[in-house]
Amino acid sequence: MKRFIKIFLVIFIAFIIVIFVDTIQAKVFNNRPIIKITENYNGGNVEQKDRGIFVYTYIFSNSTKKTVFRWEKYAPPMKVAVDSQSNNIDVDSMNNKNEVEKTMEDVTNINVSINSKKYNAIIENNETAKAFISLLPQEFNMNELNGNEKYVYMEKSLPTNSANPKHIESGDIMLYGDDCLVIFYKSFDTNYSYTKIGHIDNLPDLGSDSVVAKFEK
Repeated sequence: MKRFIKIFLVIFIAFIIVIFVDTIQAKVFNNRPIIKITENYNGGNVEQKDRGIFVYTYIFSNSTKKTVFRWEKYAPPMKVAVDSQSNNIDVDSMNNKNEVEKTMEDVTNINVSINSKKYNAIIENNETAKAFISLLPQEFNMNELNGNEKYVYMEKSLPTNSANPKHIESGDIMLYGDDCLVIFYKSFDTNYSYTKIGHIDNLPDLGSDSVVAKFEK
């Protein structure tokens, strides 16, 4: 029995050391963690996301990467398509702004289903909301964060006009950075900047688990 306990302790300590070294090498040297689950994204600024035990590593479309602790609030930089020869913005990458405005100008409400329970959402009159509506219908597996929000990194970046709202209301639908969709289910004061997409009426506490959210016109 004592021999078994010793072996178990040796294995356990070795495992802790491996996790510690892996975390340090990833964070300090901005490397990808060795022990990880990799998520692939199709489009947007983030191409891959490595989920380590204590760190996330974002791999961007320009082959650079950024490693942060899991508890850090980090927004990947916004992606803007630029012609390297003329330094002009690639108009084709802007999703035909005028067409989006014309098609979506009358949409003021959308349907949101969270774990199959349906809610009404009032949509903001801004470019971000219009671009988001143009992508619908969409269904996301949204992760839990901070006991007050569910979030997901979308495959497509959206135009932004972020500002610090000072106060978050339960039910707010926000864009963090240019591709992180957030649903807040508690009210609180904040120092972070977001672009508001809309607001879900009468949203209850969504609990500590991830949720499946479906957005439809």
